[in-house]
Amino acid sequence: MTHLLLVEDDEVIRNTVGLALERYGYQVSTAGDGLAGLELFRSGGHDVLLLDVMLPALDGIGLTRRVREVSQVPILMMSARGDSLDVVSGLEAGADDYVVKPVDTAVLVARIRSLLRRGGQRQGSAQLVFGDLVIDPEGMEVHRGGSRLALSPTELKLLLEFAANPGVVLDRQTLLANVWDYAWDGDSRVVDLCVQRLRAKVGADRIETVRGFGYKLRR
Repeated sequence: MTHLLLVEDDEVIRNTVGLALERYGYQVSTAGDGLAGLELFRSGGHDVLLLDVMLPALDGIGLTRRVREVSQVPILMMSARGDSLDVVSGLEAGADDYVVKPVDTAVLVARIRSLLRRGGQRQGSAQLVFGDLVIDPEGMEVHRGGSRLALSPTELKLLLEFAANPGVVLDRQTLLANVWDYAWDGDSRVVDLCVQRLRAKVGADRIETVRGFGYKLRR
């Protein structure tokens, strides 16, 4: 059973969302503040983290940073306002996606399923080599200069999308559809900030920005 960790300080929202997700077949652990959420995370066994941005003790941004120090578990941020600063800060800290509250349960479940698919996808056995970057789609591993890179499922899926189309410019809407599974117009900041995080790991010059169009992986 997929195990979710929901960290939300509003008790009504926490209980309502938790029960709704359990009806979809998920096991849900909950916490009411960031520090309690961090302790639950450290107990292990969670497949996806759902973190509110505004949390007492340790906010969602700080919690995301603490988690990313030790784990690449998928993280979905929940923002009450959809405020640009909240969204950007969450994604820069290492979150994979975000939703704006109040969120429809079906939409939330779709986002969770998308995150889980990224972590479990296999795309063939042949290794892909781009300079000092070696991608193993079957083993779901990436090495640079002989050292293994710690990529989140979203970062790995994004890199695989680029690697499947070397030298081809991919626009943001294509990446949102193929990586984030958005069937509608999503927030392009999700793409831009994930590309920024990916560049920091694979090399800033490996993924090129084509202004006005999108991004491409250098051959």
